[in-house]
Amino acid sequence: MKRAIREHLTDFIAVIGLIAIALGVSYVILQNQRLRFPFLEEKPYQLQAEFETGQAVTPGQGQTVRLSGVRLGDISKVELENGRAIITMDLDRKHKGLVRTNWRGLLRPKTGLKDMFIELMPGKGTAPSAKEGWRMPVANTLPDVNPDEFFSALDADTRSYLALLLQGAARGLDGRAGDLRQVLKRFEPTYRDIAAVSGEVAKRRGDLERLVHALNVLNTELGSADDDLAQLVSTSARVFNAFARERTNVEATVRELPTALAATTDALQRVERFAKVLGPASTRLIPVAGALDRSNRATRPFAVEATPLLRNDIRPFVRELRPLVRDIDPAIGNIVGSEKDIVRTVKVLNTLFNMLGYNRNGREAPEAEGREEGYLFQLAWLAHQSISLFSQQDANGVFRPLIVGGTCSTLANTVPAQLVPLSPLYDENVCGGPLGKQARNRIERTLKVDRKEAAK
Repeated sequence: MKRAIREHLTDFIAVIGLIAIALGVSYVILQNQRLRFPFLEEKPYQLQAEFETGQAVTPGQGQTVRLSGVRLGDISKVELENGRAIITMDLDRKHKGLVRTNWRGLLRPKTGLKDMFIELMPGKGTAPSAKEGWRMPVANTLPDVNPDEFFSALDADTRSYLALLLQGAARGLDGRAGDLRQVLKRFEPTYRDIAAVSGEVAKRRGDLERLVHALNVLNTELGSADDDLAQLVSTSARVFNAFARERTNVEATVRELPTALAATTDALQRVERFAKVLGPASTRLIPVAGALDRSNRATRPFAVEATPLLRNDIRPFVRELRPLVRDIDPAIGNIVGSEKDIVRTVKVLNTLFNMLGYNRNGREAPEAEGREEGYLFQLAWLAHQSISLFSQQDANGVFRPLIVGGTCSTLANTVPAQLVPLSPLYDENVCGGPLGKQARNRIERTLKVDRKEAAK
């Protein structure tokens, strides 16, 4: 065999080339016929659709599934189920999840030879994606309508009139295609508006059905209640007559309405600004409200424990303290009135204490740097020197006792009145008689004058 191949190598290569070309051509033909190779191509994404009729649908003839003129897949199978055609659609995997459950399917011819394809149309609104194996209901599909089906719905006279109409239109439009094109172009905005109106009417079809049904029910009820309607009309007439009599008041109300509306608008604008501030503040208070509940739960044991103390101890104490508070109130008022004097006194005392405690270079400074002791140090040193000076101590202390002598009259005129109660002059046994009385009278007059000035 090897010898034969070597002798006929050219012929062998030509045969191999023809086989390769045949395989390539076969692959291209099968690809154009939408044949899927099991191990070379992935499994398609299958969906189904119910149609009233599957006329002229032939799987394996390149009939496709399209969206806006773009191929999504092919028609792979047609089955009959409960008098309806079930068409299986093999969509490419890259389009998985594209089809929604509210989409519609229209069976349309590609050519005049009824080369059919399925045109998918997106639905209104949002809907979930169709899972693999999902079946589009017959309510969302529409088959192709043949001309003979349309003409069969017409009677003989109507068909004759339609034929005459078409013949007349053909003679009238003969050679005037440009004029017809211009007319259609001018009607394009009208067509667009009509399409928009038709679309809205189609969307409102369910609402219109309910409206017609409701009107039917309403008319039926109104027909059975004619007496009530007559009473309603007569009552309405009386109401409108009352409104007519109040025309002046209504006109006055209408005249005041712009002012009221302006005030209302201004108030609403202010409320709007308040609402814009209140909204974020309320949002920020949400955590506070949650924390408040937890705080109340945490405070409850303390409140339960403190209630007997407040009831049995603190409230009786407060009731007993009220008389003292009423007595202290005038004194507190006097203290409050003398606040300025107290402040000035404290400032003077503060200055005095600062002066007594002042040490220019500090306690830690050496004497070589000019340390100067303050007044407190000097006063302590003066007391120490005084003790050393008066060092004769007896039973009365370390200071030398002093004795002041004089007659009662001399002492009465010399000693200040405030110090007389501390002197022997106040004792009747020492300075009795008129002199003691004179000293006591002078003391009492001085003390009265001091009390009057203090009261002022």
